[in-house]
Amino acid sequence: LAGAGTCYQQAKRVLHVAVPDRLHARERETSVIQQFLREHVCGHRPGSLYISGAPGTGKTACLSRVLLDCKDELAGSKTVVLNCMALSSPQGVFPAVAQQLGLPAAAGREGLRRLEKRLTAQGPMVLLVLDELDQLESKGQDVLYTLFDLVLLPSPPHPALPAGLANALDLTDRSLARLGARLAGSPRLLHFLPYTREQLSTILQERLGQVAGDTILDTAALQFCARKVSAVSGDARKALDICRRAVEVVELEVRSQTLLKPLPSGE
Repeated sequence: LAGAGTCYQQAKRVLHVAVPDRLHARERETSVIQQFLREHVCGHRPGSLYISGAPGTGKTACLSRVLLDCKDELAGSKTVVLNCMALSSPQGVFPAVAQQLGLPAAAGREGLRRLEKRLTAQGPMVLLVLDELDQLESKGQDVLYTLFDLVLLPSPPHPALPAGLANALDLTDRSLARLGARLAGSPRLLHFLPYTREQLSTILQERLGQVAGDTILDTAALQFCARKVSAVSGDARKALDICRRAVEVVELEVRSQTLLKPLPSGE
C-alpha cells in the first residue's frame, strides 16, 4: 500500500498546474515570445507585446517558461512581473511597479512621474510583464494607454518594454484603438488558441507518463476527458484538474478495498 500511495502522490504531483519543462503544442507561440525578447531586450529596442487567449490556453505558462529559459540572456535587464488581479484599482499598477523597482511610495501623478523618471534614467532595460491586463480597463483607458506609451519615453535605449497577457482577444481593437493609428508604440499581437482534443490527450498522457508503476488512468479515460474539455473550452488547466480529481477517487477506492480486505483464515 505504501508503494501505491507513492504512485498516487506522483500522479497528483505531475497533474498539478505548474510550468512544465516543455509546453506541448505551443512551439510557435514560444518562438514568437523568444524572438520578441531577443529582438527588443537584447537589441535594446522599444516595443510591446499583447498576448491574448481564453483561460487555460497556456499564456502565462508559456511566457514563464520562456523567461526561465532566457534567464541568462535577460540578465542585463530588470524583469517586473505583476498580476493585475491583485490590484485594488487600475491606477494601482503604477505604485505596484514602482515598488518592485525599489522606488519610494507615492500616489497619483507624483508616483507616475517618479516611475517615468526611473524609466528614462540610465540603467538596465525594464521588462514589464502584466498578467490579467484586462483588469486595468478604466474610463478613457488612461491607464492602459499610459502603460503602452512607456515605450515612447524619450530615453535611449528605451528601457521600458511592456508585455501584457489577457483573456480578451479584442482588447487592443475595442479599448485601445488609438494604438493602431501610430507607427511606434503599437503592440505586437499574439493569440493562443484553445487546445484541441488531440493536444489535450497528449498533454495528459505525457504528464502521467512520468509516473512509474502501473497505469492509474487508462488511455481511454484520458481521451474521454480531453474530448469533453476540448468541446467546451480547450482549457488545459481544467483537464489537468479533472484527472487529478480522478486520481484522488481511485486512490480512495484502493485504500478502502485494502482496509476492508478480510484477514486470512486462522488470524
